[in-house]
Amino acid sequence: MKYLLDTNVIVAMFRGRQVIRDAILKVGFENCAVSEISVAELYVGAFKTNYDAHVHEIQFVIEHFSVVPISGAIEKYADIRAELEASGNRLDSFDLLIAATAITQGLTLVTHNTKHFERIPRLTVRDWER
Repeated sequence: MKYLLDTNVIVAMFRGRQVIRDAILKVGFENCAVSEISVAELYVGAFKTNYDAHVHEIQFVIEHFSVVPISGAIEKYADIRAELEASGNRLDSFDLLIAATAITQGLTLVTHNTKHFERIPRLTVRDWER
């Protein structure tokens, strides 16, 4: 099984959450990926705090995890968004792009924000912190 790690999982790893570090080591770096969106979100966090202190962490992510482009998930993103909005649900566009990427790539999404993602059909979600 392969996993797409949500941004909050990467942040938890860098904050020393041992349960996350152990889970990544257990499944192997080669079975973990991140979305381009997560990389962008990590850069935003770096610019909002101390870029120099966090740029090495972003480089670690890019070097150790597959970075999955979102281009192949754009149509799925639009489909999911239209479906959610038709049922009166809304979700942040970045979260939807990450979910659509997981679905189109056949990946299990690992996140601590399970409530955000559980309403997305055909998405497999895991929380390694529970």
